[in-house]
Amino acid sequence: GFIALGDSYSAGIGTGLINGTEDECRRGANAYPVLVQRDLHRSLDGGHDPTFQFLSCTGSTVGDMLTGAERSQIDGFNTTSTADFALLSIGGNDLGFFDIMNSCIFRFYSFYSGTCETALRHADEQMASSDFENRLRLVIMEILDRVRWEKRPWFTITVTGYARFFNADTDECDDYSFGMWWRGPKLERKLRQRMNDMVVDVNNKIRRSVDAINAAFAEPRVLFVDYDEAFEGHRFCEPGVVEPDYARNETWFFLVGGLDN
Repeated sequence: GFIALGDSYSAGIGTGLINGTEDECRRGANAYPVLVQRDLHRSLDGGHDPTFQFLSCTGSTVGDMLTGAERSQIDGFNTTSTADFALLSIGGNDLGFFDIMNSCIFRFYSFYSGTCETALRHADEQMASSDFENRLRLVIMEILDRVRWEKRPWFTITVTGYARFFNADTDECDDYSFGMWWRGPKLERKLRQRMNDMVVDVNNKIRRSVDAINAAFAEPRVLFVDYDEAFEGHRFCEPGVVEPDYARNETWFFLVGGLDN
């Protein structure tokens, strides 16, 4: 069996309702951990279904996951149930991904959304601090300790990175906007490139955190998966696309107001 932990990228926001409803964590019926479970079920060819704990929650930060937090995902991990591996996506909300998307792109709360530069500067400050990588390592080690890794030498954690949001090479998108209000911010190349660079920096920090943990063990315990290249051609602002294009299924990101909302 296995467990899924982390933020909206693991929860699968916008991938369909579970039993026709949406819970407060906005877990999706076609989130990638759910797809992994289906693949395992098919591979067993009628055998026992693998146990699956789906604890991922949209908006979660590292602090939300840690032991002792009010809604700690790690405390909710039922270790009496068989778990051979964990899937984890975390870190984006610690840098303020939502604040950046709100203030720089959507402006959900109009004037009260704050300034784009403030949100980007906050993310830069967080990434410049060693605290970000330290907290990433802490949450991974707490998962390993929770499962008592020394008694389950086969247990591994797969940590996924993030994908760049935009094609930053197109010019036509400079005049488009995702703004929720009149005269919303334009998707200018400079902004798109800066946000993409931020995603690359986050992935590099996650990779370094994973490498640091594995260096402390005789055998690797954690695998980092960088799937960004798979999103080529499937980002916002692809050539010939007039944004926002709510009907474009080839855009692989959740779009507020789209069919997957």
